Amino acid sequence: MTVVRAGLQTTVQDLPGRTGLWDVGVPPSGAWDDLSFALANLAVGNPPNAAGLECVMTGAAVRFDRRVLVCVTGAARPTLDGRPIRPGIVTVVPAGAVVDLGPCGAPGMRGYLAVAGGIAVPLDLGSRATFVLGGFGGHEGRALADGDELPVGRAENCAAPLDVAGLLPTLTTDWTLRVLPGPHGAPEHLTSSGVEALWDTTWAVDHRADRTGVRFVGPAPQWARPDGGEAGLHPSNIHDSAYPVGGIMLSGDTPVIVGPDGPSLGGFVVPCVVVRADRWKLAQLRPGDTVRLQPVSATEADAANAARSALLADPLAALFGETTPPPVPDRDDAIVLAQRAASGHTPAFTVRRAGDHHLLVEVGAPVLDLRVRLWVHLLAEALRGQQHGAVRELVEGVRSMLVQVDESRLPLPDLAELVVRLAAAVPDPSTVELPVREVTLPLALDHPEAHEAMRRYQRGVRPDAPWCPDNVEFIRRVNDLAERDDVFDIVTAATYLVVGLGDVYLGAPVAVPIDPRHRLVTTKYDPARTWTPQNAVGIGGVYLCVYGMEGPGGYQLVGRTVPVWRHVPGSDELPWLLRPFDRLRFRPVDAAELATLRADIKAGRANLEARPATFSLAEVAALETQHADEIEAFRTRREAAFAAERARWEAAK
Repeated sequence: MTVVRAGLQTTVQDLPGRTGLWDVGVPPSGAWDDLSFALANLAVGNPPNAAGLECVMTGAAVRFDRRVLVCVTGAARPTLDGRPIRPGIVTVVPAGAVVDLGPCGAPGMRGYLAVAGGIAVPLDLGSRATFVLGGFGGHEGRALADGDELPVGRAENCAAPLDVAGLLPTLTTDWTLRVLPGPHGAPEHLTSSGVEALWDTTWAVDHRADRTGVRFVGPAPQWARPDGGEAGLHPSNIHDSAYPVGGIMLSGDTPVIVGPDGPSLGGFVVPCVVVRADRWKLAQLRPGDTVRLQPVSATEADAANAARSALLADPLAALFGETTPPPVPDRDDAIVLAQRAASGHTPAFTVRRAGDHHLLVEVGAPVLDLRVRLWVHLLAEALRGQQHGAVRELVEGVRSMLVQVDESRLPLPDLAELVVRLAAAVPDPSTVELPVREVTLPLALDHPEAHEAMRRYQRGVRPDAPWCPDNVEFIRRVNDLAERDDVFDIVTAATYLVVGLGDVYLGAPVAVPIDPRHRLVTTKYDPARTWTPQNAVGIGGVYLCVYGMEGPGGYQLVGRTVPVWRHVPGSDELPWLLRPFDRLRFRPVDAAELATLRADIKAGRANLEARPATFSLAEVAALETQHADEIEAFRTRREAAFAAERARWEAAK
């Protein structure tokens, strides 16, 4: 297959994409409109997960060097050597002929091409799907370009072709998305009327809509609290927790639906999750389209997903109206599936429904507590030790754990019961000492790229942002520090504990100072940045992160460091260079030295500076006891500075 014209952004995708790597910040990627993509594959006799092409807005034109069968679906308007062909119909393409997917929409946004035998690019981290932002998968880790040549697989073992035009979903400009309420909502985060307003509002799709996420335009949420405490100044801020794909997070006051290339871990409230059977619609939302969110019961969501599975299992029967989905048992519609009070060394925890195939376990009070973080890790290790075949992803957050399952094999209520049983056997975290590493990273403070991100944000997103034009000055102000350089002194004096990976993306660490005297607290951008330089270092809430790649972000930036992700296709080396519970230190360098160090790490000529170490709660307890008065004074000044900043915001309204 030779690319005659690449289109706006055409990529190789498969289904279900990459699995099992959400806990280190590798998104699944894969075909976003999974329904149209799977139907195209079934039409040409492929399994639904074979690799094909996804086009956005402007489709690709490709030439084949031998006779093939193809099927085009989605929003494309395809032609064969200039003659229109009908989407969903299997088309014989002679050797040398050109298939042009044409414009994609409106209505709709994305088109798909399947070819018998599939596109035979190599597997990369277990999938052929392209993750453009990460630079891997698909064809050379990028969108296609004119002149690219792609291998087409052998078609001898394909099933009989089948026209699927009668099964293609209807595209529109006025959408309804079925959602399951939770895991967050009233009364902790939103008011009851605020939750109802989510369902009553007709949302508009923002122009900032891509595979990382879809932003909505509409009224501000009705919050039930003034701020996020240690998690940040805005009430949308929570201690970093994993997102399900299809989750609708409130990034500040902006709803954003997490896409297949979205972040795995972040610090925003998620009031609802799109039902899996409706996630195909997200790929077809165009800027300006309208969307209504329709809350449904767990039983209704299971029925919708079962009907989808039955359609794809036997599309021929579906064409003749003979599909009979299996019966779905009635489900408990409660968001909270289990709850336990604190007992002995076991903290209080709540098991919440997070969509139709995820559970979110939240532990302890909504504050930073390293004892709770270690308990979450021990619980996650216990669940991993079960080696349950239905568990697909398990992501640890600061005070939470997100579990994705094949709900047909392990229903969410049964998973909740399993979590409760395992929690009862988790050992006392105070008796555990973890073997870890101490990793020293070079840090170019006030790096020019960090300031470029601030300028772009102020110019193109929010000119009146109180954290611009200088994030470091904002951090100084909200922590009641005397001098701007005091921020840098604290960052470079602190020892940080990595409490999560993948925030944001590709092994990026989220870390917290072990010593409470070093815990600077700030708020996240509202709305988030659309661009952050790779390996920027920022602070959000009480947490510090290193951005694994270019992309969106919300932390206040202080500088830039070396890569924390090094992926060599075909290598046995793990691409993520940091590990949970690593101890991080920062060594100041200038921008020129950092450029040399970055090049050496990326090329494999150097590795991160690391040595063996340990971590235990006894170390934290000793610091808290020895420096109790200083810690309390620092916290009191910080809280007063927070209150003053909130007052300035209110006065400016």
